[in-house]
Amino acid sequence: MFEPLVFYAIIVAGVLGSVGLGGGIYETLLVDRVWPSQPMLIQPERGGINRKLFWGPAHGLFEVAVLLAVWLTWAHPAIRVWIWSALAAHLAARIWSFAYFIPMALRFETGSAGDATAASNAAARWVRLSRWRLPIEFLAVIFLFIALAKSAGN
Repeated sequence: MFEPLVFYAIIVAGVLGSVGLGGGIYETLLVDRVWPSQPMLIQPERGGINRKLFWGPAHGLFEVAVLLAVWLTWAHPAIRVWIWSALAAHLAARIWSFAYFIPMALRFETGSAGDATAASNAAARWVRLSRWRLPIEFLAVIFLFIALAKSAGN
């Protein structure tokens, strides 16, 4: 078994990744099914949910945990490759989020996504594309748990 700190860093990253994945599943199955037809549900100024309160800390803590795991596993290439793979998958989803999803979400939240027809079409496209982020994040979590299994087995 590797040093306990390495093992626990991977566990923390895996748990935080799972929390984020769970949040994504919740939004996909419940929130995204309703908000395109009722945009006020994601507009905090109109009493809707403020998704930033969850996603800001969830992503921030996860990213810190993964970077810590990368640093702690640097001397262990058999494990490090899985941590790097998890980080790469997560970064792919984050880059896509920053390039498309977050700017559009902010437009939906402020009601500045265009007229009703344009906003409805944009919302439907956003929801359809957003579902593809789940498998990417799922892959990141799987990679972390592979790293955990490898660290426990040695």
